[in-house]
Amino acid sequence: MRIAVDAMGGDLGPLEVVKGVLEAAKQSRTHFLLVGDKSLLSPEVQRAGLTNVEVIPATQVIEMTEQPTVAFKKKQDSSLVVATRLVKQGEASAVISIGNTGAAMAVALLTLGRIKGIDRPAIATILPSNTGLAVMLDSGATVDCDPNNLYEFALMGCVYAEKALGISLPRLGLLSNGEEDSKGNDLVKRTNALFRQAFAGDTNLTFVGNIEGRDIYRGEIDVVVCDGFLGNVVLKTSEGVAEMIQTLLKEEMNRLGFAKAFALPLKPAFRALKKRVDYAERGGAPLLGINGVCIIGHGRSNAYAILNACKVAERAVENRIVETIRERISLSPSPPPLA
Repeated sequence: MRIAVDAMGGDLGPLEVVKGVLEAAKQSRTHFLLVGDKSLLSPEVQRAGLTNVEVIPATQVIEMTEQPTVAFKKKQDSSLVVATRLVKQGEASAVISIGNTGAAMAVALLTLGRIKGIDRPAIATILPSNTGLAVMLDSGATVDCDPNNLYEFALMGCVYAEKALGISLPRLGLLSNGEEDSKGNDLVKRTNALFRQAFAGDTNLTFVGNIEGRDIYRGEIDVVVCDGFLGNVVLKTSEGVAEMIQTLLKEEMNRLGFAKAFALPLKPAFRALKKRVDYAERGGAPLLGINGVCIIGHGRSNAYAILNACKVAERAVENRIVETIRERISLSPSPPPLA
């Protein structure tokens, strides 16, 4: 397996990306292709002395502030475009980027194309819950959706839950402001009616109906479907709450003063909590619906998050996520006409 990594994206700089990839290379037989400034990357790779890491030169970088489609046209030798092109040419099995999210989506879409039968791609984010993990999509790829888009997201999300998380017969929920079928905006009401009809008797999933945001974290759902605008709000809010909880715990521990020693037995529990809610543990999210494995990571990703993004990419390839989505879409009936 060969995985291409855009080494020039991210808030912490290329060397942090290299550090994460080198650690992944130590733990895996996968061959990693670091794409970017050769003069910057090669010394670090040579110093590590690993045979399964290679530098692929790219002379340009797509910055966070650049308009995605314009950057794609003007910067054909950017690290992101070159890394994605390696997948298109069959020289890599997956691509990872923690740079400009919009650019990563645009480059993947324009370079790799969509799976036949998929109209819009979706970012599938893993969220923690009381009982394990849940998949939420879309988390920001497609902000304006129609019910058919959400139907496609549901199919792809259930495939990912099954293949990547090992959840057989995943429970599917439609995110709304209430559990009743009468709740929600026009999109949610129409989608609920579509799901009720399309998924009746489906042997690959269980549609439980509308769900509220709290249900995600209670562990009562496996796959959450919503448009990319709502999903991104949920994702960013969840990250903010998780960071706040960790900060408050640290502050309260520091207030204990001399009594802090009595709280030492709780440290393993605090570390376990941090591990469950930290986005770095998930590493990155797949862009589903694209003809290739594309993993998009958080712009603030550190080396540990990069390491885990590499693992996400490996699992996506090993579990044939793209191929299974393609098969499931081809076998699934077209959704009923919209009312």
